[in-house]
Amino acid sequence: MIAIDNVLVSDEVIEAQFVCDLHKCKGGCCEDGDAGAPLEKEELKILKENFEVIKDYLTPEGLAEIKRQGKYLYDREFGWVTPTVNGKICAYGYRDNQGIIKCGIEQAYNDGKLGWKKPISCHLYPIRTGRNKAYTTVNYEPRETLCNAACTLGKKLKLPVYQFLKDALIRKFGSDFYEALHQVAVEHFNNKAHPKK
Repeated sequence: MIAIDNVLVSDEVIEAQFVCDLHKCKGGCCEDGDAGAPLEKEELKILKENFEVIKDYLTPEGLAEIKRQGKYLYDREFGWVTPTVNGKICAYGYRDNQGIIKCGIEQAYNDGKLGWKKPISCHLYPIRTGRNKAYTTVNYEPRETLCNAACTLGKKLKLPVYQFLKDALIRKFGSDFYEALHQVAVEHFNNKAHPKK
């Protein structure tokens, strides 16, 4: 584990290699799971305040579920989450003409209609964060089958998870945190390449 301030980072975050391969996985993480996307408390307010803009990017099915279940709901295991359509695709997701699941929230952001990219849990995936009394934990948790193509592409491009998720990690923890993590990674790989005798 790597400790930076009150954040504990799993070694896999710097050691594993990962790059999403959307043409192979089709954005399956947006529909594969036991609940919708986890939301932080402050994101509930953002979702509520910006829903009028976001709703233009949603499917009729997604809108119907949001009307039925609410813009977010509380799950006993995962906390606040987005609703899903028939327990599968996130209500804020839609399929593009290549069958890839895209995020309506992110599309609104890309179009300059919104200052919030998407839930941080989605932006950070395949990293998951957790909390205990003293620390925030940061773990690498790709889906076993679904993320095979991303693991293969990451190895081919030799891109560590933390570099692939640079923007998301800076968004969550700040640039000082990211720089400290990068320094740890550089030293880690230098030590592996040139072990002390």
